[in-house]
Amino acid sequence: MVKGKSWTLKNKFDGKVQTTNFELIEEEISDSLKDGEYLVEALHWTVDPYMRTSEVGRVEAGQPMPGEQISKVIVSKNADHPVGSIVRLYAGWRTHTLVTSDANQRVMKMPELGDLPLSLALGCMGMPGMTAYFGFLELCQPKIGDTVLVNGAAGAVGSLVGQIAKIKGCKVVGCAGTDDKCKWLKELGFDEVFNYKKVDLSEALKAAAPDGFDCFFDNIGADFTATALKHMKLFGRVSICGQISSYNDKAPPKGEYPFMLILGKQLKIEGFIVMRWLPRWAEGEKAMGQWIKEGKIKFKETVYKGFEKMPEAFVGLFDGANTGKAIVSA
Repeated sequence: MVKGKSWTLKNKFDGKVQTTNFELIEEEISDSLKDGEYLVEALHWTVDPYMRTSEVGRVEAGQPMPGEQISKVIVSKNADHPVGSIVRLYAGWRTHTLVTSDANQRVMKMPELGDLPLSLALGCMGMPGMTAYFGFLELCQPKIGDTVLVNGAAGAVGSLVGQIAKIKGCKVVGCAGTDDKCKWLKELGFDEVFNYKKVDLSEALKAAAPDGFDCFFDNIGADFTATALKHMKLFGRVSICGQISSYNDKAPPKGEYPFMLILGKQLKIEGFIVMRWLPRWAEGEKAMGQWIKEGKIKFKETVYKGFEKMPEAFVGLFDGANTGKAIVSA
């Protein structure tokens, strides 16, 4: 038997997520494998805002938290995954996992990383990167000379969207919640940046783009979205990626109905779940990898050291503690 650890959901979230919502337990995992099975030990874990909403809604108290990890095979009876090989799988917040034929574990092919850190398979070269790549390019359909607005721009997804927009020849406006994050956005090539906590949002958007925005990639939602829509150009395109400003709210946010505005400006607005493009994952990974090698995409990770830091890292997402991708490493 192998002794592992797992973070479980101790109680359902009620308002703001707390570290007390989680419980660390020990579990014994058999290392007596059947043909085709293999045992892995996690090296890196991801924490992402979606775990607060859609996925956690299907997790009962006492069950492990969901999520992807990068792991090393330590025992194997699987020719495709020998001891020492690296895998990316959906095994949740746990240190050790027995990989079987269970489809819920969802083992995904590792991207071609070369000399890049393995953790990028959970960031630029993983789900956040594909969210930025497909969610922006497929839905916003950017054109050379377009003016693009990205909120939550210093996060794992927003920072990539802004850089992709620059690659495509756009003017990019981004916002973040600290001056240090805004400084980093300028280093990434954003044309205009502002600290949304220090400005009147409508005035800041008008100053950054007097003629309005062609594209808007929305990570925040609620009041920000309602205000930003007023600054869209005719036939503007909006990609709804996240609503992190309201994930901790006990009741849905209230505001003015945007439908007359959408009608008048003839806006195209579409929400998405990135897994719709899973069959094209390799396409996005190849493009992101090439841009990173060419220096066109830069990345930053906020790394928490030690499996015990999982709850802290997760809570930090909603407090703006991370710049770029939040990663927990063994």
